[in-house]
Amino acid sequence: MTNRLVVISGCSGGGKSTLLRALALRGYATVEEPGRRIVIEEQRGEGRALPWVDMRAFAERAVAMAREDMGRMAGQEGTIFFDRGLIDAASALASVGGGTLDEIIGTDRYHPQVFLTPPWPEIYVGDSERQHGLEAGIAEYERLLMDYRQLGYDIHIVPKGPVEERADYVIEMLGP
Repeated sequence: MTNRLVVISGCSGGGKSTLLRALALRGYATVEEPGRRIVIEEQRGEGRALPWVDMRAFAERAVAMAREDMGRMAGQEGTIFFDRGLIDAASALASVGGGTLDEIIGTDRYHPQVFLTPPWPEIYVGDSERQHGLEAGIAEYERLLMDYRQLGYDIHIVPKGPVEERADYVIEMLGP
C-alpha cells in the first residue's frame, strides 16, 4: 500500500509546498507538512511544542501527526504526495535524542523514491512558521539526505527551475 505514498522533502524554503500545490493542480492528492500545521496550532494555543521552544515536543507531535497522515491516506486511490512526513519528523526527533530512526519509524515505509528539494537561497523566505535561517535549513537538508540514504530510499534531487518543470520531473521519475 505504501508504494503510492511519495515524499517530497528537503531544505526549508526550497519550494516543497509550491511543488505540492502544482501537483495538486494536476489532480494528485497531497498532504500538508506536519511541522507547519503544528506551528500554526501551537501559535494559537500555549506554544509549548514550537520547534524554537521545545524541539523534542515538536518532533514528537510531528511523528504522531505524520503517522496519522499515512494511515489516513493509505486507503485512498492513486499516488499521494506528502510535504515532508514521518522520516523528516523521525530525523528531527532522533537528532534531539528521541531514539534511533529505526525505533521511531518501525515498519512504516513510503514509496522507495523520495524527492528532495535542495537549498535554494534565491527563493528562501522566513515567515511566522519558519523562524530559522537558511543555514539551519541547509544543516537540516544534509541530515535528511543522510537519513533517507541510511534508510535505503532512492533519492532524487529536484532540479531548480520553474515549478511546472519540477512537477514534470517528479512525475517522469516515478514513471507509469
